[in-house]
Amino acid sequence: MAFAVSSHIPAYDHRPGAGSTLVFLHYWGGAARTWKPVIDRLPGRATLSIESRGWGRSRHLPGPYTLEQLASDTQEIVADAGVTDYVLVGHSMGGKVAQLVAATRPAGLVGLVLVGSGPAEPSAAITPEYQQVLSHAYDSDEAVAEARDTILTATPLNVDLQAQIVADSRAGDPVARAEWPLHGIARDITREVRDIAVPVLVVAGEHDRVEPVEVLRANLLPYLDSVDLRVIPGSGHLIPLEAPAALASILQEIPFGTGGDPAAADRHSL
Repeated sequence: MAFAVSSHIPAYDHRPGAGSTLVFLHYWGGAARTWKPVIDRLPGRATLSIESRGWGRSRHLPGPYTLEQLASDTQEIVADAGVTDYVLVGHSMGGKVAQLVAATRPAGLVGLVLVGSGPAEPSAAITPEYQQVLSHAYDSDEAVAEARDTILTATPLNVDLQAQIVADSRAGDPVARAEWPLHGIARDITREVRDIAVPVLVVAGEHDRVEPVEVLRANLLPYLDSVDLRVIPGSGHLIPLEAPAALASILQEIPFGTGGDPAAADRHSL
């Protein structure tokens, strides 16, 4: 595993291996290590996990922290790591960033996996009042723990993961922390998303209270031409931490991102 920390692009962890590289983008409040339980279940697979600008090891980087900047960062990191054949795997906020990247039709992108993703069209629940409340969800350790236990998760997590969620959510630059709830979450990107040309798999948590299955069906799927939906039973919003084995299994079975091996692609089905 290679670790890269730069003065001008976000930190990332790159593990060369087989197949198209899975490029992981984390949720608002997460970190590259959010994906570790999933990556650990993909032995030998090429992976690249990004720590978004303004968060954790990338906290030192200046803004803006907009969706567009995070999308630009993603493409620069892919180039910096020398990745030429990849699948974007974006969770929540990271899913909305992944949609913007895919909409530019970058060379080398072969597929998109959106995990509990922010939808292209904001749901009716995203009101200014909701945004203001959400912007304070990570104001203290206690606030993060409350959000973790009552909104973000639907299954028990061990004490180490519970502490990790609190630490990562609190590790963001204050301006970066505010960008998603006050701006990014309400951004309508339906026009851009219609330009996505690669196949898309949407993964939802059965009990996700942040991006419910019905919201993804209504506010994301209609804007994608080649799309399938998988629902993970029992999981809440933090699918990479709540259901890493189920998510890793799905990533192993996707019919794209097999490293250019048509026979391998033929063996998989959704």
